[in-house]
Amino acid sequence: MWLDLQRPEPEEMKYKYQEIISTISDEEAYQMIDKVARFIVSRHLAPAGILLIESLHPLHSIGSQALYFILPFAEIIFDSAKYQRFALMIQKEEYIKALVKRIDELDEELNRERRQEARLQRKRRKNKMRENFKNIFKKRHKKS
Repeated sequence: MWLDLQRPEPEEMKYKYQEIISTISDEEAYQMIDKVARFIVSRHLAPAGILLIESLHPLHSIGSQALYFILPFAEIIFDSAKYQRFALMIQKEEYIKALVKRIDELDEELNRERRQEARLQRKRRKNKMRENFKNIFKKRHKKS
């Protein structure tokens, strides 16, 4: 009697195990590359990100396997499917190179906008200073 425990049905279980993803399409990989690159660049970490990725480049396949090793713990924090796709993405060397290239492109685009904005601000300050000097010297010449 007391050993007669009922086994819960699969839909009654609170936790469902995810299938292990073994392949990733190019489209999915490039979408993830773009997403990761935008995440890094938006936080102004492009130089550090590129340095980290390039320095760990020889270990990309080992890193991918390490991500699979900690998958049971990472499922608590991250979405399992996205996490596995990321692990598959960093496994291939071509995707690593594409990630570095995309980070560089986005950072250059962001810096170009910043440089143009800074140039415009310098120009405004310079014009304002000229206007102030003109006003100062006009007043002095009128008094003389």
